[in-house]
Amino acid sequence: MSLLKIKEYPGLKRDKNSNGVINTNKFQYEEYRMIKARMREREKQSDEIRSAVKEINNLKSELREIKDLLKGVVNK
Repeated sequence: MSLLKIKEYPGLKRDKNSNGVINTNKFQYEEYRMIKARMREREKQSDEIRSAVKEINNLKSELREIKDLLKGVVNK
């Protein structure tokens, strides 16, 4: 694999064969992985919150229905 330096970005190299860009800076790569992991964790938490809100709204709706049924039974 033959790599060429990229002038503006010292941590990046271009592969002559595939024309792909390779990050040769291990610190930047680890930083990228940590950022991605944090983003995945935040997304997971957001999904869990959204799910909990949906469940709470569903329970509220069911409670309203039960209250209406109970009021109907009491008023008879």
